[in-house]
Amino acid sequence: MEITKKNRRDNHGRPSAGRKFGDKPAGKHFEGKPGTGDRPFDRKPGTGKTFEGKPFQRKPETGKPAFRKPAVRKKAAPTAAPTEERLNKFIANSGVCSRREADKLIQAGVVTVNGKVITELGTRIDVRKDVVLFGGQRLHGEDKVYIIMNKPKGFVTTTSDPHAEQTVMDLLTKCPTRVFPVGRLDKNTTGVLMFTNDGEIAEKLTHPSFNKKKIYEVLLDRKLTSEDFSKILSGINLEDGPIKADELSYVDAEDQRRIGIEIHSGRNRIVRRIFESLGYQVKGLDRVYFAGLTKKGIKRGAWRYLTEGEVNILKMGAFN
Repeated sequence: MEITKKNRRDNHGRPSAGRKFGDKPAGKHFEGKPGTGDRPFDRKPGTGKTFEGKPFQRKPETGKPAFRKPAVRKKAAPTAAPTEERLNKFIANSGVCSRREADKLIQAGVVTVNGKVITELGTRIDVRKDVVLFGGQRLHGEDKVYIIMNKPKGFVTTTSDPHAEQTVMDLLTKCPTRVFPVGRLDKNTTGVLMFTNDGEIAEKLTHPSFNKKKIYEVLLDRKLTSEDFSKILSGINLEDGPIKADELSYVDAEDQRRIGIEIHSGRNRIVRRIFESLGYQVKGLDRVYFAGLTKKGIKRGAWRYLTEGEVNILKMGAFN
C-alpha cells in the first residue's frame, strides 16, 4: 500500500492530519516553564545557552579506531660529558697518589699545566686539552685499576723512596698501569695491601673517618697475660688518646704469644703502640683483613686484580 499524505497515520492508528516531520508535537506544550520556551530542547536547562547552530553531528565513518593515539615524546639529546675537573683529582686518577697527597704536590710547585707552575688549590683543568706534567712526565687519566697484594716483610710502602732498598712498587713491575698503595704498612708488617689509581676510593679508605674493621695477627715476645688482655678490651690511654680493641683472641691456645686483634681505628701504627705501651715487643704483625679483602690464595709477595664483584662491594662500602 502506498503511503500518501491523506492516509498517513500516527502510532495509534489515528490520522496524522497531514502533519509534517519536524512540526511541534501534538498535545500538551511546555509553555511557561522557565528556561524552556515553546520547544522543550532548545535551551540547556540552568545555563541559558542554546545549542542553536551547534547540532550534534555524528562523525563520518572512517574505519579507523575512535581513540586518539598518544603523542610520542622526543628523547632529549644526550648531554656531553664534562671535560673539566679539579687538578688534584686528575693527578690522583692518573695513578700518582691520593687526592690529599696531590694537594701537597700542587702546593710544592712540582706540577705544571700547559708549561705554567700551578700552586693554587682548587684549580680546574680541561682534561682533553690541557697538558699536565709531574716530574717531567705527562699525566693521563686512565681506566681504574684495583689490586690486592700479600705484602712481604722488608718492603717500604711508598711509590718512591731514594733511601729505601726495596719498595712495594718493585713487586708490581708486571702491572702496566701506574698505581699507588692505599694507606701504609710498616716495613716489617706483612699482609693485605691494596693498590689503585682511583683517587676517590683511596681517599675514602684512608680518611680518618673511615670506620671499617681491620684484623691483624700479632706475634709477641712473650705471653699476653689475662690482665693485659682485659686492659686492651676495656681500653688504654696512648699519647694521642684512648683506644680499645673491638675483638681480641688467642690464635693458638697453646701459644699465647699469638694474638688476633680486630680494630676500627686508622691511627698510625696503632696496633704496635697498643702492645708496646704495655711493655711487649711486637715480633711479627700481619694484616689479614682490610676493606672487605683478605689475602686468601695469594702467596707472600704476590698480587692479583680485584674481581668485578669485589670492586662493586668496595665502591658501595658494603663491608664491615
